Amino acid sequence: MDKTRVAVLLAEGFEEIEAVTIIDVLRRADLSVTTFGLNGAGPVLGSHEIQVTADAALDAIVGQRFEMVVLPGGMPGSKHLAENETVRTLLRETVARGDWVAALCAAPLALHAAGLISDGRRVTAYPAMAAQLAGAVYTGARVEVDGRIVTGAGPGAAFDFALTLVEALDSPETAASLRRAMLV
Repeated sequence: MDKTRVAVLLAEGFEEIEAVTIIDVLRRADLSVTTFGLNGAGPVLGSHEIQVTADAALDAIVGQRFEMVVLPGGMPGSKHLAENETVRTLLRETVARGDWVAALCAAPLALHAAGLISDGRRVTAYPAMAAQLAGAVYTGARVEVDGRIVTGAGPGAAFDFALTLVEALDSPETAASLRRAMLV
């Protein structure tokens, strides 16, 4: 059986803890994770000047199917994601296919820009972003799942967020096993 495919999008100014935690936890769950850089393959500079290498350029995602598209937060990375038409189109197409989208911290701004959460969906995000998510129901929870949209509150919720993604794509048992093994 083919591995479940996950795309993690990296924009200059992403939150490093969030991106690395998501990538690491999903790979520990034996999911196929590909990182895509908005400005190309190679090093992408995070908001705290840590570089993470993107496997491919965002343009390479066109025509590929991923069961989940994940957006780490951080600023100005989340703003770059929200402003990118390719990202907005990808998010809308992913949801329209019945697949998953997930955004952490400030990245729900991109879900909002794509028109995916302005319909009364329950979401969470970094608290300072709540006012910018008009039309959504902001819960303030660490992690929120509404249909096939997962949102998370911020860096401190990165493990809970990543484990929720494992539950969605694999199973609660796999997530629980990882939680125990990683002492979360």
